[in-house]
Amino acid sequence: PAGATADVPGPGAIDLGAQSGHSAAFQERHRPSCEEAARLLPDAYEYRGLVKHTGGCHCGAVCFEVWASADLHVFNCNCSICKKKQNRHFIVPASHFKLLKGDDNLTTYTFNTHQAKHMFCKTCGVQSFYTPRSNPDGYGIAPHCLDDGTVQSIITEDFNGKDWEKAVKEHKTIRDTSKP
Repeated sequence: PAGATADVPGPGAIDLGAQSGHSAAFQERHRPSCEEAARLLPDAYEYRGLVKHTGGCHCGAVCFEVWASADLHVFNCNCSICKKKQNRHFIVPASHFKLLKGDDNLTTYTFNTHQAKHMFCKTCGVQSFYTPRSNPDGYGIAPHCLDDGTVQSIITEDFNGKDWEKAVKEHKTIRDTSKP
């Protein structure tokens, strides 16, 4: 409007741009103490451009949070277990995943090379995440086990797990998806 002046950040201040309104609204709603605000900063810095998704199994015994893009790149693998379970998943570094509850309610299934750790809830049987053979330093997350509201889009890529060794060798980026 005419006569309005823009607030210009002073020395050492951070210009939040379009996020300034969100920041002000958050501060008004939550009124975090300095200590609480300081605990939020590492997440905001480390996970720039990512969204915190939450999810879990069907019965609620297993819950997790994961930092990933709002636009997910999901692998549709046709290996023997993924095909039977329709295990479509996106991969994140282990540092972007946090199990919130249910460690004592998980059981693990392995087979063949025993590198992939297929963890599922003992109560309802849902596998909401697992450790993939292709990325033992990360997690494969089932997008259909995420809570509503944080995913903007999903792009699905077929992965030929029937011929796993060849497919991993030829795929240009799958091993890098678990790198921070």
